[in-house]
Amino acid sequence: MEKQIYFDNGSTSWPKAPGVAQAMSELLMKGAFNINRGNYEGAYEVEGIVLDTREQLARLFHARDSRRVLFSPGITYSLNTFIKGFLKPGDHVIVTGIEHNAVMRPLRQMERLGVTYDVARTDTEGTVLLEDIEAFVRPCTKAVIVSHASNVCGTVTPIKEIGEICRRRHIFFVVDTAQSAGTLDVDMEKCGIDFLTFTGHKGLLGPQGIGGFLISEALDSVMEPFVAGGTGSQSDSFDMPEKLPDKYESGTMNLPGIIGLHAALSYIEETGLEEIHRKKMELAGYFIEKIKELKDIRIVGRQGTEGRTAVVSLDFEKADNAVAAFTLESEYGVMTRVGLHCAPLAHKTLHTYPQGTVRFAFSASNTKEEIDICIEGIKRLI
Repeated sequence: MEKQIYFDNGSTSWPKAPGVAQAMSELLMKGAFNINRGNYEGAYEVEGIVLDTREQLARLFHARDSRRVLFSPGITYSLNTFIKGFLKPGDHVIVTGIEHNAVMRPLRQMERLGVTYDVARTDTEGTVLLEDIEAFVRPCTKAVIVSHASNVCGTVTPIKEIGEICRRRHIFFVVDTAQSAGTLDVDMEKCGIDFLTFTGHKGLLGPQGIGGFLISEALDSVMEPFVAGGTGSQSDSFDMPEKLPDKYESGTMNLPGIIGLHAALSYIEETGLEEIHRKKMELAGYFIEKIKELKDIRIVGRQGTEGRTAVVSLDFEKADNAVAAFTLESEYGVMTRVGLHCAPLAHKTLHTYPQGTVRFAFSASNTKEEIDICIEGIKRLI
């Protein structure tokens, strides 16, 4: 094995954006001061970078006010913030057939407390049927929660159309951008999104352990913080501050993560989303066409590049998927992710349960030469 070929960018991006490691290292070495606590120049400088990062994210997601950008450890934490901080017994929500366990597990916990949910039909390409979302709306329906793009098959959900349904029916709209942020343009205002969750370590090319959410004014007015504690503000009161961002940011923030994310977002702004997406989809299209030439392999979901991200899952019909993934890594250095990808609901929808799939997720840093090596390995494998 001469080199490592990383095709697991759906789990986390690698390599990270230029400057990420250096920015984090400089913070830790030169002054990892705590914002909202330290009243000295170094702390104020770090606070300025945090504010700039909020503004970068507001620009990325087309939000009007950077104070509505809140940091958390990641999307799972953010989704729990909404599901457990907003939903009450008797409430009903609608989800899709491609949802991740970051949605389904907290919903299952809340189901035991009296929250109910329906799953909108999703076809075997991962396409959500909009008529189902409309049909499932009840008087007690409080929200629709969707993944913008499937982490299993890459299919993109029509969030603008779903947002229109939610606005018309006066329902809050929650969007998981784990597989789309940093690749697709997500406009919070145009799509009518009330709660947009993001993670820094995938398409945004930042470090693990940092993410967050953006919240609409309407939702913020009726939602309670899921976590309470010290914020460095209003320290004379046992009550959580009502102002943003303090309301949802208790405890010491992951400042190294935010500083790393700041560097990554700067790179994305300089490079451009369109260029990053173009490179990814060129590689995905090349891979898909090569796979179509082979027998006994099923491409899960859409068979082309239209309406998808650069996440491609394969089902080896005459080989064990786990053995296939192990062989590709051990003999050709190709790193993938095999199994159910924390999304059993999606795999049931796509008819790949319980065997799962071998997932290939490309970044703009990958090359066609790497794909050629991978294809040669797959040919020999089958």
